[in-house]
Amino acid sequence: MATLETIETETGPQPGATVIVLHGLGADGNDFVPIAQELDLGAAGPVRFVFPHAPVIPVTINNGYRMRAWYDILGMDLVQREDEAGLRLSLGSVEELLAREKARGMPAERIVLAGFSQGCAMALLTGLRHKERLAGIVGLSGYLPLAQSIAAERSDANALTPIFMAHGLYDNVVPIDRGKASCEALRTLGYAVDWNEYPMAHSVCMEEIADLNRWLLKVLAKP
Repeated sequence: MATLETIETETGPQPGATVIVLHGLGADGNDFVPIAQELDLGAAGPVRFVFPHAPVIPVTINNGYRMRAWYDILGMDLVQREDEAGLRLSLGSVEELLAREKARGMPAERIVLAGFSQGCAMALLTGLRHKERLAGIVGLSGYLPLAQSIAAERSDANALTPIFMAHGLYDNVVPIDRGKASCEALRTLGYAVDWNEYPMAHSVCMEEIADLNRWLLKVLAKP
């Protein structure tokens, strides 16, 4: 398993929290750097942002064209046929990122794992299985992958971890019904999901960033 290349920014010296942001299909770590710059997390103290690049792999739904992807997309439905091997391989890579942050002295409970679209799927997949409690999990315009195995594989450590989910009403890539179904599946398992929807397509909007900002300040509030 190759170590992921990353872009890193810090809002000040000696950061006391980390936000790992996983990009969507065909993008790379640069995608969310400008959005992170819109956040004002000063009240939580200095924050390190980590933006990894997914590996370049052939993607079936795009005629096998090679692009950055956390896993293969086998069909438009997204969940009828899932690339379980690819998902689990990337889960290992994201776990490696979490381990690196902890090795640098960042406690798990000061780390937020976030993602957009495919990155949302990876944030949920990894965060719910992580063996130490995280500060929070953010899933934007995505869905819960390998949903049938979460009940058996989830970690008790993150049973109470807050989850922020957001979706566009007009998303034509990951339909909002897929996001809502994922939210309900998580709530049925007892997770505290903060669900948000916006009049947008498969994208991010300023209102969403403002809501996420407030949520991040809450979960990263200094004890």
